This record gives sequence, C-alpha cells and structure tokens, in this order.
Amino acid sequence: MRKSVYITRTVPEIALQHLKDNGIEYTVWTERRHQSEEELIPILKDYDAIIVSGPLKVNRAFLEACSHLRIVSMMSVGYDNVDVAAAKELGIAVGNTPGVLSGATADTAFLLLLAASRKAFHMHKEIIRGNWNFWDPTANLGLELKGKTLGIVGLGRIGFELAQRCIGAYGMKLIYHNRGTNEEAERELGAVRVSFDELLQQSDVVSVHTALTPETKELFNKEAFSKMKPNAIFVNTARGGIHNEADLIAALENGTIWGAGLDVTNPEPMAADNPLLNMHNVAVLPHIGSATIDTRNAMAAIAAKNVIRTFEGKALEHAVVENIHRL
Repeated sequence: MRKSVYITRTVPEIALQHLKDNGIEYTVWTERRHQSEEELIPILKDYDAIIVSGPLKVNRAFLEACSHLRIVSMMSVGYDNVDVAAAKELGIAVGNTPGVLSGATADTAFLLLLAASRKAFHMHKEIIRGNWNFWDPTANLGLELKGKTLGIVGLGRIGFELAQRCIGAYGMKLIYHNRGTNEEAERELGAVRVSFDELLQQSDVVSVHTALTPETKELFNKEAFSKMKPNAIFVNTARGGIHNEADLIAALENGTIWGAGLDVTNPEPMAADNPLLNMHNVAVLPHIGSATIDTRNAMAAIAAKNVIRTFEGKALEHAVVENIHRL
C-alpha cells in the first residue's frame, strides 16, 4: 500500500531520512510563502498524511475536506490551530512535539527578560543611530532582578526550566498560577501557587507559558495589566493571542507596567511599524523560541515518527488525538 505525506515547510533532513528509511513517500513545499487552506485541500487528495509547520488553520472545514488523512502531525507543541474535536470525530490522529523544546524556549524567555530589564535591544539600536556620544549617569537605567518575584502563568516544563534559570542566577522567588498544583515545582523550587489576581499583584516579572485556549485568549488585557506593578516586566513566549496587543502597548506607553519581552505577537507576523519595536524597554523576537539546531532536529524527528507510527498502526510518540487504526 502506498504511504505518502505532505510537508508544509522545509524541515530538517532528519525527518526526511526517517521517512525514507520507512518507505514513505513525501513532498516538501519549499516556496517561501504560506499555502492557504483552500490551496492545500485539492493537493492533499493524493496524500495520506500531513506534517504541519506554520500557521495552517486545521479547522473542521479543512478536516472534513481531507477526511481521508490518517494523521495531522504537528511540528510544534501547540495545536491551537487544530479543531481537536473534529479530528476525533473523523478518526484523524493528531500528533505534536512536546518536551524537546522546553530548554530552548526557556532560554528565549530568559533572554527576553534580561534584554527588557536592561533596555538592551533599544541601546543596541542607539549605537547604530550614532547616539553613543555622551555618558549620562541618570539615563537609560534598567532594573535588577536579584531577589525579585517571578510569576509564571502555566507552570509546566518550559516554565519550570525558566524558573530554574531565574532562581539559579538571581535567587528569584517563584509564584505560579495553574489549574492544578505542580508538586514538583513546589518541592524542588519552593513555588507557591496563587490566584491569577495575586500573581499579577505580587510579581516583578510575569512570564506566560500556558496554551492558547478560549479561556486564555487575550487573558492579558487592560484589566490584567492594570493589576500589575508599575515596575513589572511582562514576558510572553507562548502564543501572541494570550495578550491583547493594543492594551499592552497602552500599558507600556502610560507606565502601567515597566517593560515587556515578546517572542510571540498578536497578530503574527508583526508589522514593521508596530510601536512596540521602538519602545526603549521592550524586546521583541520573531517567534524563535525553539530555533536551535538540536531542538528543531528533535521536533522534526518526532513529527516524522508520529507519521511512521500511524502507518504502522501503533500509538503515536506524542498524541493529541490517538491513532484509532492501532493494530
């Protein structure tokens, strides 16, 4: 039986080698433009699986039009772009790649926190502008992090690794807001679980690591920012949709909060004239949280293995919707 997979982006070679070794045919979309859902649907009639990398909307209409697919294999941890309920109804497996990008994403959050606290991105641009010409002991002052309180919204593996870095480097105190208790973090890191409002009020740094869901969509809005300390830094490396960008801009402009570090924006990609890019106390990156060689190789390998295991009738390595065709 022919086994074939369509891949929506150029992926690391390790994924292609896994597919080759298992006799799976593949096609890789290599053009540097996003294929729309409407464009993809007729193409996918000739494929049994898809590896998704990028902002493809795998909604009910898309899945119903491609109901012959055995699996939608996400090359990401997040799957907020997938209608999971529809995939279950249609018997289409959905895989993702958790775990392997925790360290790289935690590093990115730590980088953004440091960069925002010392206005690093702004000061770099000041050198390029030719403005490094006079030393003023009262200008361009940043914030120190030693002993400050880190508040994590969604304390899973990524948040845990960020907390380890912040505690190890700066002796920061850790509070968190989760639906459930993270016993490991409480035992090993001294984390204290608090309400969302308490976290906003007590934190010097608020770092977001929760999934984007209907409950968390624009969770950080004008009301939330108004409850934060005026010297607080907001960091988001999860999903841009978790914050309201207009409200964030306003909170930074009027001094409601002190600074922000963003690896994700709302919307993405961010417009080049977005005011956040020219704020002295903001650091923005273009969604590169997992962008290391080691991590992207690991993600690509898992995405390929989820496809292979689907064709073999086995449980996925990491499943959002399990393979119903298991032997």
